Amino acid sequence: MDQQDIQKIGVIGSGTMGSSIALNFAGSGFDVDLYDISEEALNRGYASLKRYMDFLVENGLLKKEELVPIRERIRGCTSLEDITDVQFIIECAPEKLELKQRIFKDLEKHFADNVIFATNTSGLSPTAIASVLVHRERFTASNFWNPAHLLPLVEIMPGKDTSSETVEVVKKLMKKIGKKPVVLKKEVPGYIGNRLQFALLREALNIVDSGIASMHDVDDAVKYGIGRRLGDTGPLETADLGGLHVFAAICESLFGELSNTDQVSSIILEAVKKGDLGYTTGKGIYEWSPEKFEAIQHRREETLVDWLKKDRKEE
Repeated sequence: MDQQDIQKIGVIGSGTMGSSIALNFAGSGFDVDLYDISEEALNRGYASLKRYMDFLVENGLLKKEELVPIRERIRGCTSLEDITDVQFIIECAPEKLELKQRIFKDLEKHFADNVIFATNTSGLSPTAIASVLVHRERFTASNFWNPAHLLPLVEIMPGKDTSSETVEVVKKLMKKIGKKPVVLKKEVPGYIGNRLQFALLREALNIVDSGIASMHDVDDAVKYGIGRRLGDTGPLETADLGGLHVFAAICESLFGELSNTDQVSSIILEAVKKGDLGYTTGKGIYEWSPEKFEAIQHRREETLVDWLKKDRKEE
């Protein structure tokens, strides 16, 4: 199968990621069968779709006259058997290995051998999920970043038996819907993005734990320093631009000082024990009021919109 052969998409799960991914495909001209376990769940997905589309219209990323055609390209269904004539299926079910295995085992019974299956898991092994399949070569992980209608990154991680042809077709498909796919050469926990993100989090927590700086100043150092620079130059490009001899010297003196702990920081553990889980409970590392949460969400969305507009100009 080639990417050109893919005309219709199946999306399993209409939650936050599923509805957003369905919008990505429908907005790029694909017909989509969107599955969930009940009409109630689908209606929640439709409500999310409407919010996403209205937001894109308000920010000039979607034309008002496109709303109805896009919505009409998405058909809801509550039975896997109702997904028809698709060439690519992506699953966005909860992160439970047995559940994902059961879904794909059921799907394999109903579709031709050349239909490509993908999982949007951010933590489970694609090899483990695909272990219940006969045609493991047509299965891969395709990790969209949230919010999928605003962030272009998709991490493609093949399992042990995934064919190179499958990876190439999925990569081309992601480019077709305006995404920026990256391909891992081997299976690893956390993909690329989360490994980098949590390495940064570990050092940030270590700086606060060690009394080097406050949590506010740590966050500000990222937001107003490296966070702005890394939007245009990745860490390896930054090293080249700064001079590898300079970075080699810094590595020699600094690496031994960085945290390499494999334990969760007490800052997080103590908060979790108290039930302070973040903005959902009103408190985590920071205090969260509804107004503060809405303000930071609005700022983050504005930033993502600006970047997305810039990306589209470069295409």
